[in-house]
Amino acid sequence: MIKISIPASDVTITRRKQPESAEPRIRPINGFIDLHEIPRDKGGMIFFYNKEDEVLFVGKARKLRQRVKRHLEDNVSPLKPYRDEIYKISVSFVERPVDREIYETYAINELEAKYNIDKVFYK
Repeated sequence: MIKISIPASDVTITRRKQPESAEPRIRPINGFIDLHEIPRDKGGMIFFYNKEDEVLFVGKARKLRQRVKRHLEDNVSPLKPYRDEIYKISVSFVERPVDREIYETYAINELEAKYNIDKVFYK
């Protein structure tokens, strides 16, 4: 039997407002101002959570920051109708594409991601 465990989160950001200070203003993307903490050149897994810490959506990406931004801005993202629910985004670095595919399918079914419709076996 093969043992699989969901990779630990490497970066987690939450929806928050720009602090009132002399720091340069950061343009928020759907309420998130800390997207710069997600590396642009790393691949891995993306987990979107609501305020109750329920998993809303699980995805994978070759370039994490670009994919997260696309989910938050794009008109064709499966998360478009649910963007207001997203409170926290966690990413895990997984370099090999085959590993990302396995982890994504496993995480969708193990965590019962609310808005994933592909690769769902628990319904």
